Amino acid sequence: MKTSWYAIYTRPRFEKKVADALTGIGIENYCPLNKVVKQWSDRKKVIEEPLFTSYVFVRANIKQHLQIRKVFGVINFVYWLNKPAVIPDSEIDTVKQFLKECSNIKLEKANFKPNDPIRITAGSFMDLEGKVTQVNKKSVKVLLPTLGCMLVAEVSKDFVEILAAAKGSSISVNSTFYR
Repeated sequence: MKTSWYAIYTRPRFEKKVADALTGIGIENYCPLNKVVKQWSDRKKVIEEPLFTSYVFVRANIKQHLQIRKVFGVINFVYWLNKPAVIPDSEIDTVKQFLKECSNIKLEKANFKPNDPIRITAGSFMDLEGKVTQVNKKSVKVLLPTLGCMLVAEVSKDFVEILAAAKGSSISVNSTFYR
């Protein structure tokens, strides 16, 4: 039976526990962890926090949905148009690639519409095409449309080019892209 990636909503601060429980019952899952430096009064420490608070991703088939819902800490699947939202493999891969190459990533809600088409010309995201959403000094915002959020990571503006369709645009090449 065909499996797909889905997002499940968990109780607050239960992401790692849910991921461990899903692994224990043989359900493939992904709980993206972001390395963050925490400051205490006497020390600094790098810890891993869930990138998406209260969310874990699972690769499952329809028959496994009931089993997943029964896991302690799982509230429900994330729905889109009255069905559990299917997340493309490419978006899970993009999140994995970001976490592999960047640390201290910030998550922001995406409440905008993309405009100018761009292409990444170098680095691990080479040849990905997307759209400009915001231009900052050194940051590039990546829109994952199915998830409805952006991951923020620093990427050199030298690695981005405006595509021919957008020539004549006044937007800088330090741009945003999405799949």
